[in-house]
Parts: sequence; structure tokens; C-alpha cells
Amino acid sequence: MTNTRKLITFDWAIKRLLRSKANFGILEGFLSELLKEEITILDVLESESNKDYAFDKFNRVDLKVRNQKQEVIIIEIQYDSEYDYLQRIFYGVSKTAIEGMKETQSYAGITKVISINILYFDLGSGTDYIYKGSTRFIGLHNHDLLELNAKQKQLFKKESIESLYPEYYLIKINRFNDVAKDTLDEWIYFLKNEEIQESFTAKGLKEAADKLSIMKLPEEEQKAYEHYKDDLHYQASMFESSFGDGYHTGEVTGMEKGLVKGREEGRVEGRVEGREEEVSRKQPER
Repeated sequence: MTNTRKLITFDWAIKRLLRSKANFGILEGFLSELLKEEITILDVLESESNKDYAFDKFNRVDLKVRNQKQEVIIIEIQYDSEYDYLQRIFYGVSKTAIEGMKETQSYAGITKVISINILYFDLGSGTDYIYKGSTRFIGLHNHDLLELNAKQKQLFKKESIESLYPEYYLIKINRFNDVAKDTLDEWIYFLKNEEIQESFTAKGLKEAADKLSIMKLPEEEQKAYEHYKDDLHYQASMFESSFGDGYHTGEVTGMEKGLVKGREEGRVEGRVEGREEEVSRKQPER
């Protein structure tokens, strides 16, 4: 049996460890495997949820970093189901793309944003566990792909129109079957199981195995981590309970409204039938 090493969760690592430049190698490894290119992180940008516990942001973790190409990468971890999640990430990307833009700046200065979403719920309908979204323009008649011309390539320093627009990655952790077929799968295995097998060779995982071990945390950090895990369980229970209560309340309310409506319709129908019978009695016999 392959040996494994129990590690802290990736969201905890993002909150407490991966913001440090000394640990950029772990995050760079993950991003390089996912994006299929060498990623170097220049700095961590301020994000809207630098909170200590998942309970503070409904189990949501945001991390914004800037890479060597001046692109902004957003990493978000979501545990609870959210039906409008696709619109939420669209909003976050749109806001990020223009937040640093000056009024006098041309549109060429809009920031390229890459949105990476690590999801522990089943978003949408699909059988894969990693989805990528991008923007391309296809001819309606000739079905050709619209390309940048030479001047545009020089201006944007990009080779394709697709590379100008945001990219979205949806990683549906619970869909992964625990069989690591490549180095990216090795990262998905870690994200799902909080373990790294010693045979894994993906970029950044060796550093993760060395630096994200629970036993290597200082005692205070270990206690804080256990408290964080308890918060995760509590939040999950509260979510399920509130969902159950809401469903039950809605069901009871619906039944009560149905009964009231039924009684009201019965009274109306009874009055109509009564009037019809009264009219019938008053009519003279022929």
C-alpha cells in the first residue's frame, strides 16, 4: 500500500501559509499544473475575505495573486451549494478586471483575470471534474475562428483573442474518483483527501508535503486549525439544518395555504350552488 501523509486543508493553507512568499512554490506548482505553463507569483493582492474562519464568509476563501505576466489569478474555495455561483464568479472577475484601471487609461489596459474555483458541491449538470470556460468568436457562416491581426498582437502582446478575456476553471472535487492519472490529478487528490502519496511528482506537492503537515505546525497553530475544522463541521450542520427547516416550513406553509384556498373555494362554490338551487325553486312550474 502506498504511504500517504495527512496534511492541512488547502483553504487553511491559503488563509495562513500560502500568502507568505516563502511558500509561493506550493501555489506556483498547483497553478503551473492546472494552467499548463510555468507560473511565477509576484505578489499576493488584497482580497475581500481575509477572515480567520470559514464561518465568517460562509465557507468561502478568496486569494488574489499577480503572476509574471501581470495577470490576476483568483482562487476561491466553496463548500456549500450556491445556485447562482456562476453569476457570482462572473461578477467577481468583472470587478477585478477593471478595479485598477485609471479613467485616462485605454481599454488595452484592462487586466486579464483567471478565476479558479475549487468546489466541494456539484455545480450544474456534467460528468467531468474539471471544466474550463473562455471566450472565442466563431463565424456564423464560414465557422472560422476570429484571430488578432499583427498590430493587435503587437499592442496586446498576445497571440489570440481568447487570451485577452477572462478564463474560468471549475474543479468539482467530489466528482474525482481518487485515481490520479497525471500530475494535475495528483493535486486534485490532495485537494479532496488532504493527503499526498509518496509516489506523486506534481510540481509543488513535495513542498506541500514538507510544509503543510499538521504535526509540523506550532502548538497554537494546531489548536487554531482544530478550531477551524470544528467550525467547518458546525457550519455544514447549520446549513443542512436551515435547509431542512426551510423546506419543512415551506411545506407546512404551502399546505396551510392550500387548505385555506380550498376552504375559500369550497365556500364560493357552495354559495353559487345555493343561489342556483334557490333560483330553481322560485321558478314557476310549467
